[in-house]
Amino acid sequence: VQLQASGGGLVRAGGSLRLSCAASGRTFSTSIMGWFRQAPGKEREFVATINRNWNVGYSDSVKGRFTVSRDNSRNTMYLQMNSLKPEDTAVYYCALSRSYSDSLRYNEREFDYWGQGTLVTVSS
Repeated sequence: VQLQASGGGLVRAGGSLRLSCAASGRTFSTSIMGWFRQAPGKEREFVATINRNWNVGYSDSVKGRFTVSRDNSRNTMYLQMNSLKPEDTAVYYCALSRSYSDSLRYNEREFDYWGQGTLVTVSS
């Protein structure tokens, strides 16, 4: 499985961006997917997760502003980010868990594959 994250860029506070994560392989539709981010000088943190049943979970810091979705026909997961804040500046990573489960995953140790990351910079 290979993951390719894209869609990052520079945006002003209050603006929007949509990240994409394209996956290779035949397991995408049954996989639990996640978004994580790492800001300069900080540890990587959970952002959002979605499972095969379209159940979703978010960190408190992005709840109500970010929306995670998936298109199984395109093997792609998305992260719609609205009302961006300077503190959202980070490298965003997508991840895939092979677990065949109806639960969600919030810990990076529970994910098996990672994309290379895409940089999101929010200016004030």
